[in-house]
Amino acid sequence: MGKYTGPVCKLCRREGDKLFLKGERCYGPKCSFEKRGYAPGQHGRNKQGRSERESDYARQLRAKQKARRVYGVFERQFRRYFGIARRTTGMTGLVLLQTLELRLDSIVYRLGFAVDRAQARQLVNHGHIRVNGKRADIASMILRPGDVVTVKESARQNTYFKELLDVVDKRSYPSWVERDGKALMGRVLRVPDRSEIDGNLNEQLIVEYYSR
Repeated sequence: MGKYTGPVCKLCRREGDKLFLKGERCYGPKCSFEKRGYAPGQHGRNKQGRSERESDYARQLRAKQKARRVYGVFERQFRRYFGIARRTTGMTGLVLLQTLELRLDSIVYRLGFAVDRAQARQLVNHGHIRVNGKRADIASMILRPGDVVTVKESARQNTYFKELLDVVDKRSYPSWVERDGKALMGRVLRVPDRSEIDGNLNEQLIVEYYSR
C-alpha cells in the first residue's frame, strides 16, 4: 500500500482548514497554516474569499478530500468504506465516519499513544500494537466495541514508549474509549456518536459526491 510522503502542511492549506496532521506542531506558533492560511500554488493568495463562488461539485469534492486527508486514506480505500457504509443500516454519512474512527490507527491515536494518525500507523505497521492479545500490524483493521488495544510487552523497552508513560495521561481521549495509561492499554467501549467526531467534516456533502 502506498502512502503520501509530501508536505502535509500543504494539505491543510489546500483545504483551508487545520487538519492537525503534524501533531503538537499544529498547536504552536510554528504551524504553517497560521503563517500562510491561503491555498498553495502560484495563485493561492488570489483564491482567498472565493468559497461562496464554488460549485456544488467543488464543495462536495473538498468535503471528501478533507475527510480522506484527516484519516490518511487513499481514494480507492475511501470509496470502499463508502460502499460498506451504504450497505449498512443507518445514515450512510455517519456510518462512514464511524467506520473511519474505528480503524486501528485511529484508535491508537485517540488513546493518546501517538501524536497524530501518521505516527499511529507507523506504530501499528512496525508491530508494536496488540489487539485482544494478538499481533495486529494492519492499520486499516476495523475494531469493534469490547476490543482491547495494548502495546507489545517487548516494545515497552523502546525509548519512545518509556517516554510515553510520562506524557500519555496528560493527553485527552474521547468518552467512547477507555485508557489505562500506566499499562498502555485501551478498550473500545462503543461506537462514537456524531458529536464525538470532527465537526469540521461534512458527511452529507461526501454522500452527495458519491451519489452523483
